[in-house]
Amino acid sequence: MAIEDEIKQVKFRNEYHKLLINIVYTGHWLNEMTMEMLRPFDITTQQYNVLRILRGQYPKPVTIKLVRERMIDKMSDASRLIERLRLKGYVQREICHDNRRSVDVVITKTGLELLTRLDDKIAGLEEQLHTLPVDKVTEINTFLDRIRE
Repeated sequence: MAIEDEIKQVKFRNEYHKLLINIVYTGHWLNEMTMEMLRPFDITTQQYNVLRILRGQYPKPVTIKLVRERMIDKMSDASRLIERLRLKGYVQREICHDNRRSVDVVITKTGLELLTRLDDKIAGLEEQLHTLPVDKVTEINTFLDRIRE
């Protein structure tokens, strides 16, 4: 559906303004879809992001600082998210051997199993993007990267 119909706005200042609104709206829409998918598993999108970061580094433990640097939502409190994941049994925290003031984090087997179950769900969400040809997807990715330069 066109952004004009979605937000009931018929006029924009220009195409750049429309693009800005469209990107923000679509980002929120995708976030809502992801939250709905994660709700039955009792984790947030930020917690899911942390688990994916940890799976990417597994079996190597990582610092909370590294997790924070790689998070999509830079405003999230990584320490708090990791503690909640620890209480659910999805991650372990240990004092870093090299720097006793630092904490290492590693995903647990339970956390890996959860992500395996979620992989199929995410694939279903990703399927919605398959209405676009792969060359257009590559082009959109390039344009979005350029916006952030």
